[in-house]
Amino acid sequence: MRKVSALLLGSERRAISGLAGLYASRMLGLFMVLPVLALYADTLEGSTPLLVGVALGIYGLTQATLQIPFGLLSDRIGRKRVIALGLVIFALGSMVAALSDTMVGIIAGRALQGGGAVAAAIMALLADQTREEVRTAAMAIIGLSIGVSFAIAMVLGPWLAVWAGLSGVFWFTALLTLVGLLVLWRWVPAAPRRRRHRDVSMDRQQFKSVIMRPDLWRLDVSIFSLHLVLMAIFVAVPFRLLGAGVPIEYHGLAYLGIMALSFVAMVPLIIVAEKKQRMRLMCLLAIGAIVISLAGLGLPFFAGDWLFVWLFVFFTGFNLLEATLPSMLSKLAPAGAKGTAMGVYSTSQFLGAFLGGTLGGLLAHFGGLNAVFIGCAGLALCWWVAMWWMPSPPPLSSEIVALDDSHVGTLDLLMEHLADVVGVEDVMLVPEERLVYLKVNRQQLDRATLTRLMSPPQS
Repeated sequence: MRKVSALLLGSERRAISGLAGLYASRMLGLFMVLPVLALYADTLEGSTPLLVGVALGIYGLTQATLQIPFGLLSDRIGRKRVIALGLVIFALGSMVAALSDTMVGIIAGRALQGGGAVAAAIMALLADQTREEVRTAAMAIIGLSIGVSFAIAMVLGPWLAVWAGLSGVFWFTALLTLVGLLVLWRWVPAAPRRRRHRDVSMDRQQFKSVIMRPDLWRLDVSIFSLHLVLMAIFVAVPFRLLGAGVPIEYHGLAYLGIMALSFVAMVPLIIVAEKKQRMRLMCLLAIGAIVISLAGLGLPFFAGDWLFVWLFVFFTGFNLLEATLPSMLSKLAPAGAKGTAMGVYSTSQFLGAFLGGTLGGLLAHFGGLNAVFIGCAGLALCWWVAMWWMPSPPPLSSEIVALDDSHVGTLDLLMEHLADVVGVEDVMLVPEERLVYLKVNRQQLDRATLTRLMSPPQS
């Protein structure tokens, strides 16, 4: 097994920073409208609570529909071309929304934004640009950038809307996307030869086996439910802040304090989940916190300052799940199937966002603001019950090892030997990629034996 430096190369640093920035700026544009659209909807012709909810979540429908086709297209015509196409579509959607004075126009613009479904292509290009031994860290940086962009969006959206109106939020998003095009072509290094990366890309042959696994299915349900309730409640949360005496111009400051405190509270819980192997417990705790906070937000006798307490509890649970669910998926996905599992997981997330916005609009339209929170609390309680029987994920990690020429004639024997190594739980050998995908328990792994098996014979 080759020994190579895990330090990032210059080209890898440029690729990771550029692509993380692209991913984050795109998510920033999608989420900035979340805390402001309901407040400014009365300036739009044809606005109703139902259509506000549809506008919030419609991007999820087009995103879920197109992300896998865009990823497959990037295998054929090139990653950068597909990413550039998606960014142009996203910018056009932002412009359509910025120029619209009707709710139908906003919905059309948001749908176009979601049509720029380049998440899979960005992850594939990142895999093209990084070596196997640093790829996990690169993916973690992308994940961190998404969380940071959500927090920034919650703060920046209200401030931009006060300064430039709802259209200004969309114009800023369009400008940010155009800057992203420059970053893509001028900063991100030229793409090398395209390869399939099973740790980030969808493999259609593995699709059925992935969606039929109950442990992975529960994670898909979890991310679906998490983004469903997130989109649904933002039909009502901005009005709750107004009712608590927070002027629109201070909503960004309120979200800043809530998000900062929730991140601080989340950190020790993540440490417990990862270091103490308490992921199932932390997952149930987070869902329970969401149930309680939504119920509190919907009950009329919890008013005034309780609003900030319940929002803090909600976002602590939300951020904890956003961090732990992908980690659980990585542990549970079979060797060589993490990309396929993540594709199904992401599609579930976007469908949840779409249905959540629509559900929130329906509940607000027919039952008022309290109905939004109580209805979502009921759904979250059903989610908690469904997750009660989830087993704790084993402490497994993914590893990718390159095949040497000396292994070509003894692949069957090699696979048998690898399966017998202490700490190796699953093996997938892919000769055409010259790679072996492993799931290992690093606390028990016999690294010396694994290294010996994968090393070329000494001449």
